Amino acid sequence: MNARLLSRLGIELWKDIPKFEGMYQVSNLGNVRSLKLNKIKVLKKSINSNGRHRVNLCKNGKRFSNCKISQLVAMAFLNHKPCGHKTVVDHIDNNKENDKLYNLQLISNRENTVKDTLRGSSKYVGVCWHKRIKKWRAYIHIKGKNKHLGYFEDEKEAAQAYKNELKKI
Repeated sequence: MNARLLSRLGIELWKDIPKFEGMYQVSNLGNVRSLKLNKIKVLKKSINSNGRHRVNLCKNGKRFSNCKISQLVAMAFLNHKPCGHKTVVDHIDNNKENDKLYNLQLISNRENTVKDTLRGSSKYVGVCWHKRIKKWRAYIHIKGKNKHLGYFEDEKEAAQAYKNELKKI
């Protein structure tokens, strides 16, 4: 069974946290433990100013505070490499405190900023139904302005036009 399914079943699986191997581990259920001095201790979680679970980690006398648990889970189980805002860890159910592996996914920052807004008539970003013309409209928001990409008979074609334009940015 894979770690995502095990997390849904409530079965805990532990992995080393990248860059903290042999010192700290994170589980697919969103728990963090210390392995210092051959004594295993589950760390107490706190909530940061953005409402996300966090822990403090130490390495070589240096303290790393505000380590988001969702990011630690993604690093250990999804091979996430934090890269600013290019790829971000998303809570699928929008519950910032549910750091279980089954609830986490890696998506682009652009997708994350629009995924929870009402998209109106389409399931795709940058696509909506134009009632008067009775076609799918594709558009992209760049530098504070909407750029019209065309009208399409098929919703997927409009979504592809959005993706093609996004690649140009």
